[in-house]
Amino acid sequence: MDPSVERTRRRFARRQWRRRWLVWRYVAAAALVVALAVGVVWALWFSSWLSVQGVDVAGVETISEAEVRDAAGVEEGEPLATTDLGAIEARVEALAAVRSADVSRRWPDRVLVRVEERVPVAVVEIAGSVRGMDATGVLFREYDRVPGDLPLIEAGSGASGESLEEGAKVIAALPADLAARVRRLEVETIDAIRLVLRDDRVVVWGSAAESDQKAAVLEGLLRQDAGVYDVSVPGRPVTSRD
Repeated sequence: MDPSVERTRRRFARRQWRRRWLVWRYVAAAALVVALAVGVVWALWFSSWLSVQGVDVAGVETISEAEVRDAAGVEEGEPLATTDLGAIEARVEALAAVRSADVSRRWPDRVLVRVEERVPVAVVEIAGSVRGMDATGVLFREYDRVPGDLPLIEAGSGASGESLEEGAKVIAALPADLAARVRRLEVETIDAIRLVLRDDRVVVWGSAAESDQKAAVLEGLLRQDAGVYDVSVPGRPVTSRD
């Protein structure tokens, strides 16, 4: 055989082999991708490897982790990938003491519930029970007695639920050092709110409107020797002996 013909035949054979190898390489890569995709789907939705094995709770202080887990209602064994995080958040936020909840997946097999609890700014006595109230007027916990560090909101006969919410807004608007000086807050109506300080001085507040400005005026006004401080119109404060 002519050597040149043999070399040509061999070069042709090598080119054919390379073409076949390229084709098979793409086929093998595609098969690998499909196999990996099937494996991921199986692991996420059907395997026990990535199913929920427990719930972790963070951020609780006054309520127990067990209460949060019970409210979350997460079923162990369900696929973590398809767990309805929004539904869990809604169930946890239904707890009176929870201001907000954030739920996330903690791979490979846990659900994390992070809780922000409500913070009491005052307490209210209702039917012989002392209940904590947050800055939005939500009642969310019980106390054995009135805490020494929280003011008591006393509601008059004309007070409504909205009036109590206004009272909570007033307390929340006070600087911490001024709020600590308040023994109780008397709410007759939404527009008739009074503060009684721990030294028995009285502050006529009016409504919760302009509470930030009223608080700023009151801090300066308390330097004056008086028994009653009227900041219901913060631009024209008035003091009197009684």
